[in-house]
Amino acid sequence: MKIVKTLTDEAILRELGSRLAAARLDRNLTQIQLAEEAGVSKSTLQRLESGEVATQLSGFLRVCRVLDLLERFEALLPEPALSPIAQLKQQGRRRQRAKRSKESSAMAKKWTWDKSV
Repeated sequence: MKIVKTLTDEAILRELGSRLAAARLDRNLTQIQLAEEAGVSKSTLQRLESGEVATQLSGFLRVCRVLDLLERFEALLPEPALSPIAQLKQQGRRRQRAKRSKESSAMAKKWTWDKSV
């Protein structure tokens, strides 16, 4: 099944879980072997493979690391590319917060107290 935005969260988690199970089986690992190598419990691995939402993301990452799947996250959330001008403006500093748009700051200036009350 292809993961698309119209799928429910539960369907996506089930699909990711079945893909993890397939990756584990492709490497000929049992659930116990993979769980021990990833440093998670067998029940955590079972929940990940079944797509249960109660699992922690850190356990998912540990399992993906053992299965050599972490590099694929780069395609999921690539590092943002800065233009050369933006790089010069930042001068090697990393952005710490979002900048308020001109539109939202203009709206903030228009608001006043109702003087009729």
